[in-house]
Amino acid sequence: MLRIEHLFISPGHNFFGHHEQPAGTHPIVAVEKIECVAGRGIRGDRFFDFKDDYKGQITFFSMEVLEALRRELKLPDAQPQATRRNAFVRGADLPSLVGKQFQVQGVRFEGVEESKPCYWMNRALGPGAEEWLRGRGGLRCRILTSGALQCER
Repeated sequence: MLRIEHLFISPGHNFFGHHEQPAGTHPIVAVEKIECVAGRGIRGDRFFDFKDDYKGQITFFSMEVLEALRRELKLPDAQPQATRRNAFVRGADLPSLVGKQFQVQGVRFEGVEESKPCYWMNRALGPGAEEWLRGRGGLRCRILTSGALQCER
C-alpha cells in the first residue's frame, strides 16, 4: 500500500532550463499537504500551469530507492528534497505505473514516464547519483482529478 512520507513544492526552477548555467536558488519547501489541480499541476509549485497537458504535473519518488542510494553510494546525508521531486512514497513500484492510471488518497493520476535523472543529481545528492538513479529516478504524472494529498507518517 502506497504511503506518502514527504511532500515538497518549489516556486521556481533551480536545474530545469539551467543547462551550462549556475543552479537557481529557489527553495524547495516541505509541506504537509498539497493541492493537486487536474490538468494543471500542484498549486504553488513551479510546474503549475507550465504547459497544456504537461506530463510532469507531479513527480513521485520512492523512499526505498532513496534509502538504497544512501547505502550503496555511501551518501547517508542525501536528502529527499535534493531530488526536486514532489511526493516521496513508500510501498509502490513506481516504474510499473508508467502508462497506467492509479489513485492516491482519492486523487487519480496517470503515470507518464520515468523522471529521468540528469547530471545535476551528482551535485545535489553526491557523486555517482545520476548513473545510479537511471531507471529509478521517480515517476512523472499527469493529475487527472483534483484533490489534496497529505503526509502519512
